[in-house]
Amino acid sequence: MKKVLIVGGGIGGQSAAIALRQIGIEVEIVELLPKFDVYGVGIIQQANALRALDALGCADEALKRGSPYPMVKMCTQTGHQIAEAGTPPIGRFPSHNGISRRVLHDVLFERSKEVGAVYRMGLTVDTITDKGDGVDVVFSDGSTGSYDILIGGDGINSKVRNLIFGKSKPNYVGLSNWRYAFKRPKDLDTGYIYFGEKSKLGIIPMTEDSCYIFVVSAEGVDNPFIKEDQMIPKLQSYMQEYPIPMIQDLIDQVVDPKLVNYRPLETMNLPAPWYRGNVIIIGDAAHATIPQLGSGAALAIEDAVVLAEEMKKQDGAEAIFSRFMERRYNRCKMVVEASEKLGEWELMTFEGKPLPEGANIGATMGKTCMALTQPI
Repeated sequence: MKKVLIVGGGIGGQSAAIALRQIGIEVEIVELLPKFDVYGVGIIQQANALRALDALGCADEALKRGSPYPMVKMCTQTGHQIAEAGTPPIGRFPSHNGISRRVLHDVLFERSKEVGAVYRMGLTVDTITDKGDGVDVVFSDGSTGSYDILIGGDGINSKVRNLIFGKSKPNYVGLSNWRYAFKRPKDLDTGYIYFGEKSKLGIIPMTEDSCYIFVVSAEGVDNPFIKEDQMIPKLQSYMQEYPIPMIQDLIDQVVDPKLVNYRPLETMNLPAPWYRGNVIIIGDAAHATIPQLGSGAALAIEDAVVLAEEMKKQDGAEAIFSRFMERRYNRCKMVVEASEKLGEWELMTFEGKPLPEGANIGATMGKTCMALTQPI
């Protein structure tokens, strides 16, 4: 296997490009966007994500440009701490690193160019034909190409997944996520999550001078669209639920609706296997999760590292992809299902419903996060 096409230039796609170039495989990335305009505010990197980034030569730069912090403090609506959450440190990597999604993208892009990945922007695939010993594709501009392997890293609405496995629809979980960036408060010493009656709010450091908040809310059962003129008042109303000085001081700084990052939360848990012939999908295309465990990007990066490790053996797509599934399927399924369960409990809380007997948000988060410290 000498030549690979990666569809999608997000976190998973760029991570795969770096990992494969590091073992000498020729890589071409096609990205539908005509130029990179990363949608997002901040991202949480737990220690297992940093460990995977280290295999790509990117961890130190991510830590340098981000904000390392210890375990997240989980608090009541009024600020009383009830628990801590997150993976413990792994080796030299801290429990967490907060970083701008755009900055993380830049780190991966710079590294992928350094190792020689080729980018083709404004392009995706229209048809994929598996020849048994490789893959022929027709691109959206009418051009064609032949590759040994095709990797679909094109996100939760993956075109590659739909072309190979038939159309599938992500699962909307009834929750939405809001994000907004701020100047970092002086007393923000780590990440915080506050649990309210109508929402959940987190404050996450991104650099020495910046942070972001996220709010999880229930906006309705129909995957709701929020009009731009409603963005500011709705986000501010959720923030007002928390009588925490650090939060209250930020409310008046929410002024630009175009800077509000809002999206309904969806999952994708594709049954095994995630491959057919010489085509495989990774990251959100196969196992999109909601951010209740802060692990979506981490899983995509891990996918890339594991796939490259198995491709070193050069013993054919079926053997490589089969081993990849053995290493990845249960781990990713665990995170998606645990995140869905946490989201289900949060939704019940926001709707004023009692939680089922035995429901324990802290224990579920702790158990899953500890499992993520295990080798990949």
